Amino acid sequence: MMTLYSSQNCAECHVLRFLLAEKGVEYEVRFLEGDERQQELLDLNPYSLVPTLVDRDLVLYETRVAAEYVDERFPHPPLMPLDPAGRAATRLAVFRVLHDWYSLWPDLVNPDSRRRREARKALRERLLAGSAVFGARRYFLSDEFSLVDAFVAPMLWRLPFFQVELPADAGVIEQYAAQVFARPAFQQSLTPAEQAMRG
Repeated sequence: MMTLYSSQNCAECHVLRFLLAEKGVEYEVRFLEGDERQQELLDLNPYSLVPTLVDRDLVLYETRVAAEYVDERFPHPPLMPLDPAGRAATRLAVFRVLHDWYSLWPDLVNPDSRRRREARKALRERLLAGSAVFGARRYFLSDEFSLVDAFVAPMLWRLPFFQVELPADAGVIEQYAAQVFARPAFQQSLTPAEQAMRG
């Protein structure tokens, strides 16, 4: 059985829990608590980062690599296109989501209110700049649920927690989010801490 080292509220950990639920994979999740658990992770992962995914002797601690591994290891349903161009486009979209949105995470939770405020503004602007993409197809850049959606949804779920408010004319983003949040796998992937982010 796979083991996922996770935290209760990390968005990248949420990505992998969502993917594993979509694939219907049974796995053990270990939420890091205390020095003993932290040492257990450090023995596996030189960076002591979460998420860390362990499958037998294989240890993966980079979210994109772990996500693609899950998709290839459990190929049904496939979450990456079959053609090389489609796969490259998916990888690029995931890169942009991580680079443009997830990179703001440290400032979104920073104790410095000015940095939090600037990060909220940046995330709001970046989401609105891509609003046409949310409404162009059923899912993000695709008519089928894909790997990209697994990265997009955890950040959208956290918008109230980050105090990022979208304007009324951003309805396509809210519609997209509601559709993905309603997926049974997404609901299954939520920790109690994540459930509390939306009351």
